[in-house]
Parts: sequence; structure tokens; C-alpha cells
Amino acid sequence: MTTIKKFFSGFIIGTINILLGAGGGMLTVPLYKKMGMNQKDAQINAVATILPITFISAVIYILNGSVKISDTYIYLLPGLVGSILGTFVIKKTSNNILTVIFALFMIWAGVRLFLK
Repeated sequence: MTTIKKFFSGFIIGTINILLGAGGGMLTVPLYKKMGMNQKDAQINAVATILPITFISAVIYILNGSVKISDTYIYLLPGLVGSILGTFVIKKTSNNILTVIFALFMIWAGVRLFLK
């Protein structure tokens, strides 16, 4: 993948992540796999890519008054605990199982959107 394609892919990932509140990781993982990473490394690198994008967006939304921090508490602590647990689980999970879980999650998310 050329540098220009990587740049525009990053731009699209950031835009989709912000417009939809999610989805950047679902785009990032396949792009990392296309670059030759296995599923596990692609998912780990996707998190590292999406984190700063999400952080910057959250700060902008908070400064604009679009987000009340108190509304996030119910998901924040369990999410942090889950992310810590996930870093240990992913190390012990095979690439094949991660690929299946990732694919099933994408299918579930798509079906759920269509049914709402």
C-alpha cells in the first residue's frame, strides 16, 4: 500500500470513527491485515491507532459541551477493567479464533443496525 493510500485510509478511518462513534477499528483491522499483519497484531495495532483519534475527539466534544463526563461513568470503569482483561486474553487467543470473533462481531453489528 502506498503512502498516499495509507494517508487517505487514515483520514477515512478518523472521519468514520468520529461520525459514527465507532467503526474506525473495524476499518483499521482489515487494512493492517492487508499490510501483512496477522489478526492478533492487526487488532492490537488498531487499538493503538484508534485510541489517540478517539481521545482527541472526546476532548473536542467535551470542550464543545456535547458530552457530560458524568454520563460516561457507567461505562468508563467497566470498560477500563474489560480493556485490561482483554490485553491478557488476546495474548492467549489464537489468530483463527480472533478472526472468527471479529467477523461475528461485525456481522452482529451490521444485522443489529438493520433491525433497528
